[in-house]
Amino acid sequence: MATSKLSAVLLAAAAASGFAGAQTTSSSPNPPANQSQSQGSSSSNPRHKGAHHVQVVEETGPPPELTQAEAFIQKKDYAAAEPLLKKVVAADPANYEAWFDLGFAENGMGKVDDSIAAYRKSVEAKPNVFESNLNLGLQLAKTHQPDAEHFLTAATKLKPTSHVDEGHARAWLSLGHVIEATKPDEAIAAYRQAEALQPKDSDPHLSAGILLEKSGKTSEAVDEYKAALAIEPSPDALTALANIYMHGRRFPEAEEYLRKLIALNPQDAAAHVELGRVLVAENRNDDALVELQTGAKLAPADVSVQRDLADLYVTMGKNGDAEAAYRALSSANPNDAELHRSLGQCLLREKKFAEAQQELLIAVKLKPDWGEAYGDVAFAASENKNYPLTLQALDARVKFVPEIPITYFLRASALDHLKDFKKASVNYHLFLDNANGKYPDQEWQAKHRLIAIEPKK
Repeated sequence: MATSKLSAVLLAAAAASGFAGAQTTSSSPNPPANQSQSQGSSSSNPRHKGAHHVQVVEETGPPPELTQAEAFIQKKDYAAAEPLLKKVVAADPANYEAWFDLGFAENGMGKVDDSIAAYRKSVEAKPNVFESNLNLGLQLAKTHQPDAEHFLTAATKLKPTSHVDEGHARAWLSLGHVIEATKPDEAIAAYRQAEALQPKDSDPHLSAGILLEKSGKTSEAVDEYKAALAIEPSPDALTALANIYMHGRRFPEAEEYLRKLIALNPQDAAAHVELGRVLVAENRNDDALVELQTGAKLAPADVSVQRDLADLYVTMGKNGDAEAAYRALSSANPNDAELHRSLGQCLLREKKFAEAQQELLIAVKLKPDWGEAYGDVAFAASENKNYPLTLQALDARVKFVPEIPITYFLRASALDHLKDFKKASVNYHLFLDNANGKYPDQEWQAKHRLIAIEPKK
């Protein structure tokens, strides 16, 4: 089979198969000095693309079993190719092409360890073949073996049989992924090499951006993500930029990239939700409501979206909608104290004090050290004229958080109604000493009650 024809077939197959677990296949392992073999390879990173080995016919001709095996490999009939290739290497252990093809076939059959062993034999038989080193490095990377770096580095220094820049870019990109955790600066340099070799490929820019962002080099990461977007409309780059701008509280920029992300995929629930959150932060509540409701429809099981919606209903004064949302959430999550408290507070705003008291008591039962929630219980109990419960709730509250003016007033009022005028008087004074004009109605009431309950001087 002609080298150029097989190369085209195999490279097309590699592009179609994507990255995870793709590899390259060799046809004839002993090319003349002016030819090399290119094999499709795959990386553990799903953005990588594989290369493929090319068959080259030697002057003496390849063994017939090798020719038959490569025909089976082209058809992806790896099980048929495997015994033929084993026969070739048994007869000629130095046949690096047969070892290479065997590694490719065994990987195609899911025999990763056997594939690695075959690729090692291929490299041992002829160390200076780009495709063999690349595929071995990729397989080792996939199985997290430390010598992956060695073979990928070797591949960057060898010449691919064809598509030289593409092959080298693939090797640099794969090497970068392997050394990210241990040698981040060298990984960035590897991605830069890949960028230079394949200027129309967004993957090296994305990989560099992710690593730079992890390293705290946010401005450089932004440049990489924008470079990726200049090549193609990448959802990964749009998401990354939106996240960076959201974390930096640069909401207009975050909104811009989220809207671009939604334009690419209107069914992206997460993008609608994040845009809704950005709009909330910008106090554009009507627009935020549209986005959050869309996100909730697209991802009905996402509790966080339902909470955001309920909170937004509260902010917008839509108490009926907020109550319905919190009821649904608390019914679905009966052991969530925060949801019961949120429902209770909503019911307080609707002046449904008996129901509010019930929900708030559930909240403090679930979370007995929640001081602020005891304050809510005290308020609900006071409105329900349950003054003993008001005092119990206030006594529980003060164990966890300091008194505030309104808790002095609630305590004074409860004691006043229970006709403990002496203690009521003390708490009215404490309230007035701390109110500082912030509670005019309660201050007026406290002053008049003191006139009524304190002995005349």
